[in-house]
Amino acid sequence: MTAPQTPPTFRLAYVAGVTPSKWVRIWHERLPQVPLELVPVTAAEAFGMLRDGGEGREGGVDAGFVRLPVDGADLSAIPLYTETTVVVVPKDHLLAAADEVSAADLADDVMLRPLDDVVGWEDLPGEPAKERPATTADAVELVAAGIGLLVVPQSLARLHHRRDLTYRPVTDAPQSRVALSWPQDATTDLVEHLIGIVRGRTVNSTRGKPLPSGAEDQRKARATAKGRDGTRAGGKGRDKGQGAGRSGTGSAPRSGSAPRSGSGSGSGSGGGKGRGRGGKPRRRS
Repeated sequence: MTAPQTPPTFRLAYVAGVTPSKWVRIWHERLPQVPLELVPVTAAEAFGMLRDGGEGREGGVDAGFVRLPVDGADLSAIPLYTETTVVVVPKDHLLAAADEVSAADLADDVMLRPLDDVVGWEDLPGEPAKERPATTADAVELVAAGIGLLVVPQSLARLHHRRDLTYRPVTDAPQSRVALSWPQDATTDLVEHLIGIVRGRTVNSTRGKPLPSGAEDQRKARATAKGRDGTRAGGKGRDKGQGAGRSGTGSAPRSGSAPRSGSGSGSGSGGGKGRGRGGKPRRRS
């Protein structure tokens, strides 16, 4: 008998700041037999890897969580959410005392703009730094050194968190949008299933595409196993409760009844006569 072939691995890229764990968990529940490989990428290289994947070249990816806009009509994209833009500042900076800031509040500060900047603020306020840091991580180090301030999406501020730094929302700054993207000419069934997952569709409503061979059986088996485990747990609880009830049966007299003491307990109808029989025997005449 020929052994079943292992499905090819689905490669899913994601840029810094995106947390795909929720979607990955659902993928494993619905498609347990299809390996999923997460590939961290920079924002600059993400689109090239998507094109490589669409053309079947080694090192490419099937889909990816990227930051908009996509850089060509050959890539499809579904916007997922928009991030708040924040400014990263030292904790002892004047702006740290505010709940939020505006572009005007940054006018007197040196502003760092790394080469991997994803905000794309063309008219970045403040005084530009003499040199552009290579990465966002490098820029965060310069903020900690007191060289300048940094504007980034909130997820990147959290990713590069330091105890000596904080961040505040910039109310009038451009915002970064995160999207699911894939090569337009490589919209496979697995890509359709991923689209359904990120859009919150149920397992049976993904564009009418059936699950790959064996996936539905495995999914149902898992659901059945979970239901069986829950039934067993409930049965054990009922058995314990019934056992506790049985252990108390007959161990104590019923409420309101008195224990019997020989023949003097009396019959139920003549309370007084019953008590008389329990005294001295009468003398015969």
